[in-house]
Amino acid sequence: MNDLIAIENIESVLAREVLIPTIVMWNRLEGRPRREDFLRALRAEVRDPLWMLCKQWQVGEFKGDDAGSPIFAKVHMQTTKLTRFAPGQADAGAFDNDTPFEATVEKRPIPFSGQGGHILSLDIRLAMGRHWIKLLGSEGLAAHAPLFIAHFDIEEPDPAERDDAFITAHATAWQSVSALAGRAMDGAKLYFHLKENAANRAYDDITVPDADKPAIDALADRFVAWFENLFQQPLEDGNNAWTGEQLEYRFGVSAPVEGGDKVMVADEYYQGRLDWYNLDVDASQDSLPGPADGAPPADVQEAFTRSFFPVNIQFDGMPNTRWWTFEDSKTSFGDIKPDTTDVNKLLLIEFGLVYANDWFLLPYQLPVGSLANVAGLAVTNVFGERTWIRAAGAGQDEDWQRWAMYKLAVKGSADVAADTTLVLLPTVPKNNDGKPLEDVHVIRDEVANMVWAVENGIPLPTGRGKPGFEAGRELAKRFETILDGEIDGGLVVPELPEPAADIRYQLMESVPENWIPMIPVHVDGDNREIQLQRASMPRIVIGDPNPPEKIKPRTSLLRQGLDETPAQPYFLHEEEVPRAGVRVTQGFQRTRWHDGRVFTWMAVRKRTGRGEGSSGLAFDRVKSTRRRLRPSLRS
Repeated sequence: MNDLIAIENIESVLAREVLIPTIVMWNRLEGRPRREDFLRALRAEVRDPLWMLCKQWQVGEFKGDDAGSPIFAKVHMQTTKLTRFAPGQADAGAFDNDTPFEATVEKRPIPFSGQGGHILSLDIRLAMGRHWIKLLGSEGLAAHAPLFIAHFDIEEPDPAERDDAFITAHATAWQSVSALAGRAMDGAKLYFHLKENAANRAYDDITVPDADKPAIDALADRFVAWFENLFQQPLEDGNNAWTGEQLEYRFGVSAPVEGGDKVMVADEYYQGRLDWYNLDVDASQDSLPGPADGAPPADVQEAFTRSFFPVNIQFDGMPNTRWWTFEDSKTSFGDIKPDTTDVNKLLLIEFGLVYANDWFLLPYQLPVGSLANVAGLAVTNVFGERTWIRAAGAGQDEDWQRWAMYKLAVKGSADVAADTTLVLLPTVPKNNDGKPLEDVHVIRDEVANMVWAVENGIPLPTGRGKPGFEAGRELAKRFETILDGEIDGGLVVPELPEPAADIRYQLMESVPENWIPMIPVHVDGDNREIQLQRASMPRIVIGDPNPPEKIKPRTSLLRQGLDETPAQPYFLHEEEVPRAGVRVTQGFQRTRWHDGRVFTWMAVRKRTGRGEGSSGLAFDRVKSTRRRLRPSLRS
């Protein structure tokens, strides 16, 4: 026998190694099967039942109580549907349960015109025009298409007109508008003409045969319905949930309950994800503002009792209650490494590892767009015991020890009963955010002791956006070119003598055109509280003999009230601009509803800014003559 493989007397070998404690030999223990059948070996039979009993005693499995698993449950539910919706300060109307609630709340009017009345959203205007021409062709009226193109035409911008400078200042926009002038139809003109007055017809001031007018009237109704279905917009000027004074959406919803209406309001919504936690119960209101709709329909409120069988909750990685099975390794709670402050992770681990098999699911379907209250829940276990379950989070709303999920907060600090209503809003899980067409940063300038609204992104006539600083430089240059053509012989710029001194006096620094000042003013009726009001900087054009014009904002976010007759001021609450500033963007949103329909709307998003900024505005400065400024800013 080979001594390196097997040793006959291991004790003698170990005795010799005592003097030299070195292991130079080894033995390998191998299983020696006695049968060719491995069935009994794979059974993993328990040879020591006492060991299993000890392990069960060690982990506390014998410390049980008289609690049985639920086998039967009966619940009494009360549901009521949302019936009214009030955007902003407008009167309430009917709640639309067939439209995503985000589109109902966030929708903003599409800007079709800008400062000076120049056109915007040219891409949408062309799409509307093409659709009208297509409708004419579908009814055999394509011969009238040239008449509508000529009447609702896209006007050629005049490079010598100051009102058209907002188009001609940008080469891409000027080329696009000029290429389409007289060749394409402006569908937005037709839409606004039809919506201006119910008596207006699409063929007004257009010569068409009387026999074709009924068909054109029917196409006009289809055209209006098509556009309003394509883009979700507030149909009335006041029917807008956006509150510019607070840079937030404000709205309210209500549902009929016993004794009146249950009113829920959202005073600060701007995150872009709309759900139940944006609402607070307003116990001070019995109904939303506006005329009442009468008694609610009979099917709005419903109370019923349902019986069902509870089932165990199951999830990935759930620990198995049997000793001889292994869990799925796809979800491993052992790989979670929470910090000492990660309370949420600790709660998740405790739920998954300690109380995994203590939770039961009571399947129950609720209608979307409704409020639900559990009036009573009775559970029967395997011992025949019946237990009455109270609503989680019940008690006083201001109780500091109260904690609950999916429960609404009661507005105010009054000591009232907590609201245990479950709200199911008709929302969507995800929206597709378009590229922002407008981008405004509201920042604090501590050096100038001012607040500025910086238009970092402005909409062009083509329907695309452009950086505000570049657009402002191009516009200022265009005004100088127009003034050069208006003055015979060119601009008259005074020649300044070369300075003989080492320093010079500067009256004012220049500010880019996309910086709109927000000056502090007193709140009406208060001599202490202040708010921010939109103001204007002068547009200084070298050699212009006329008084400087006021620079107006080019984004609809800051033009609130400017396009009204007469123009209205725009105020912003001072506390809405923290030291970090605020970034407000506006762009298109798109989503698909549960029935396959696509909804598109214009929405606003608000985010935290990136800190303070400096406009460079300063007055009465003494500077070195080595650095020359524009002659118009010198004294």
